[in-house]
Amino acid sequence: MVAMLRIRRSHGISGGVLLALLGIWGSLIPFVGPYFHYAYTPDKAWTYTTGRLWLEILPGAAALLGGLMLAVARGRHTALFGAFVGLVSGAWFALGNVVAPLWTTVAPAGVPAGSTTLMRAMEQIGFFTGLGVVMVFVAAAAAGRLTAVPSVPAEVPVRRRPAGRVRARSAGAVTTDADADRADTRVIG
Repeated sequence: MVAMLRIRRSHGISGGVLLALLGIWGSLIPFVGPYFHYAYTPDKAWTYTTGRLWLEILPGAAALLGGLMLAVARGRHTALFGAFVGLVSGAWFALGNVVAPLWTTVAPAGVPAGSTTLMRAMEQIGFFTGLGVVMVFVAAAAAGRLTAVPSVPAEVPVRRRPAGRVRARSAGAVTTDADADRADTRVIG
């Protein structure tokens, strides 16, 4: 049973690293974005608000954790849990700012600070919606690959007989070991 749950490490590493990098981006962009005139209000670098905590820092940290779990997992369940954490984090990035006014003030993360309509749209995409959609896509692709790829086969020890030795059958017919090996062949899968 344990051998059925093992996976090759390479199956989750690329998705895990990408998910971790997206989580780092989501957590840090509200703090360093104002240096590049890419920000939400308050548009001052390294300004902390509870809206940033709930809508950017925590989902970004969860995506980082899920990505790291996905990248280093040796078992299928651990990797799938990491992908699930990344998927939930991406969904929270995409939808959290929309549903947050249900329990708190309007626009808890602030509003885009760009001066043009294009820049405000790019800030919305880069901070929340686009980032969340990409995270969901990466996590879902990693989870799909993990469930579609067969597990690592268990090592089955095979005992070989020396070739050319003569064996006697119960009916009196004499056969070689090669004939016996063909008769004993089993499919292990």
